[in-house]
Amino acid sequence: QQLGYKVPLNPELPKEEGLVLQKEEQAKIDNALPLSEDEIAEKESLLQEGFTNWNKRDFTNFVKACEKWGREDIENICNDIEGKKPEEVRAYMEVFWERCGELQDLEKINAQIERGELKLERRQNTRRALENKMARYRAPFHQLKIQYGTNKGKHYNEEEDRFLICKLFHLGIDKENVYDELRTEVRNSPFFRFDWFLKSRTAVELQRRCNTLITLIEREMAEIEEREGRKKGKKPNGSSGNSTPTFKRKAEMMIKMLGKKAKK
Repeated sequence: QQLGYKVPLNPELPKEEGLVLQKEEQAKIDNALPLSEDEIAEKESLLQEGFTNWNKRDFTNFVKACEKWGREDIENICNDIEGKKPEEVRAYMEVFWERCGELQDLEKINAQIERGELKLERRQNTRRALENKMARYRAPFHQLKIQYGTNKGKHYNEEEDRFLICKLFHLGIDKENVYDELRTEVRNSPFFRFDWFLKSRTAVELQRRCNTLITLIEREMAEIEEREGRKKGKKPNGSSGNSTPTFKRKAEMMIKMLGKKAKK
């Protein structure tokens, strides 16, 4: 009423019905009683408790940060939101996980965050497989062997594959633009001075080859881990039978985690 708000006509209703509804709704506004002093004080108090300086863009950036880092990486999430101080993000995060069940598009947000977390988990598994593979050799650049099976391919030889995997590991598989750096390493290596095939590969082609080799290494390491586990009487990873926590359960875990970190 104080804003002079006028109820618009609902275009989805027949004109006469829409005019009647519009008139009724407008009458409710025009005849509404002004807020009492207590109600005004309560309104101001509630506004102070909310996040009035957070908009839709900030909310979207927060969800993207959870997707990028995983919901449990509180420190990186707090440092990732542009224009917000870490303590602001932490306070927002606490309320988000407490009240996320009220969001209408909760399933969509959950799916987005979990897609990012699956990518992170995949990257961690890949890194662990490469670490375990490298640890099996005193001099990986000379000794590393890949169990090709029937997937060796016709274009790359063992020396090239060995170099690609070892260099990728030393550069850091999580590093941004790592395959551009790998391409530079290939071109500058004296071992492949006359290897035009390898030196002419693009970063995308090298990435595709490394992905194939990583898959073979992951399979090999999984088989070794399973064999060693059977010898020790242990179950392989993923066979514990524990069900994946629901979104609600994960939210409760986040609230507890945020509380513990705040105490520290």
